Amino acid sequence: MVTPSLTEEDYRRLAAFRLAMRQFVAFSEEAARENGLTPRQHQALLGIKSAQNAGGANIADLAKFLIIQHHSAVELVDRLVRAGYVERHDDAHDRRRVIISLTRAGEEKLASLSAIHLAEIDRIGPELRKLLGKMLKAPLQN
Repeated sequence: MVTPSLTEEDYRRLAAFRLAMRQFVAFSEEAARENGLTPRQHQALLGIKSAQNAGGANIADLAKFLIIQHHSAVELVDRLVRAGYVERHDDAHDRRRVIISLTRAGEEKLASLSAIHLAEIDRIGPELRKLLGKMLKAPLQN
């Protein structure tokens, strides 16, 4: 494998981009904690919600979305059920499949956190766009 020639500017661009990504992740994790969730619980609620229109999420879907092991997803869902944020339902089309859906409390918690995140993305968007434009070979189009 041939190592490409990298310039000092390449390293600066990578460092700046990674810093911006880490800052957003840190913001997201803190927002979740301030709203009574762990970062992984927040991400799980988002994954479950995003799968809703595609037939719903099951444990395997959630594990894949979160990049975790199946048994870890089961434990996470168990905690979210106990907290009142999600519920399990039998799939009407496949009785072997269990669908996970948000409760009203889960919907409200996720909506609140999502609004906070979208506001932050609006705030940092211009800088992220600039950084991403520097990372890509072709300029971003509006």
